[in-house]
Amino acid sequence: MSKVDASTIARTICLALALVNQVLTTLGHSMINIDDETITIAVSTIWTIVASVITWWKNNSFTDAAIEADKYLYDLKNAYVDDVAKVTEEVKED
Repeated sequence: MSKVDASTIARTICLALALVNQVLTTLGHSMINIDDETITIAVSTIWTIVASVITWWKNNSFTDAAIEADKYLYDLKNAYVDDVAKVTEEVKED
């Protein structure tokens, strides 16, 4: 399954709300009433959740040992990528 961008989801939700609102208005029913306070609370809650998940998910190294370990891991990954690139070039040459 492909990864859907968060902005795509947000735009789709806004479009769905606008369409529902338009259909309700056309049929003579009450419109979707969302006051400013509800929007503020929703945006604040979503912002807090997103920031919390990103912070939790990412590797946040605070200690000197953790930062040093991150550098070591980075170097290991780059060495692996370089090795794979060399092997790939060798295979192409043969």
